[in-house]
Amino acid sequence: MALIIDFLDETNTVQEAHINLVERLLQHAAGEEQLDDGSELSVTFVTNEAIHEINRTYRDKDQPTDVISFALEELGEGEIEIVGEGIPRVLGDIIISVERTQEQADDYGHSFERELGFLAVHGFLHLLGYDHMNEQDEKEMFAKQNAILTSFGLGREV
Repeated sequence: MALIIDFLDETNTVQEAHINLVERLLQHAAGEEQLDDGSELSVTFVTNEAIHEINRTYRDKDQPTDVISFALEELGEGEIEIVGEGIPRVLGDIIISVERTQEQADDYGHSFERELGFLAVHGFLHLLGYDHMNEQDEKEMFAKQNAILTSFGLGREV
């Protein structure tokens, strides 16, 4: 296993099958991105209310969203990168709104699993430094996202 993933379901509603799906998908994505074994991240499932508060507090956006990532490898001003043999790579945190996942699955006409997978991979790629702040970066990130989902078997038709 390339990744060590810590799951937390603050909603107490996420089925074990869905957690297993996200686990397998993120392991697949880690393989596609050639991450080192032992890299770590966390995935937390929350309500719309909880993600709204996180979005307001950390992103100054007063609305709920679907997924938020907090990359621990992004260096702030004056911070020094710590690199060493045997130190696990800690990628950060992915926070997914379960309610928003279902709403968007309904809106887009695909399965809850497809939307959950999309959001997990989207958040994961953000942890690796991918972004969509401009058109070129968005094309690159979304192409990578679609390639991972398709090769895993969660393409758009699912």
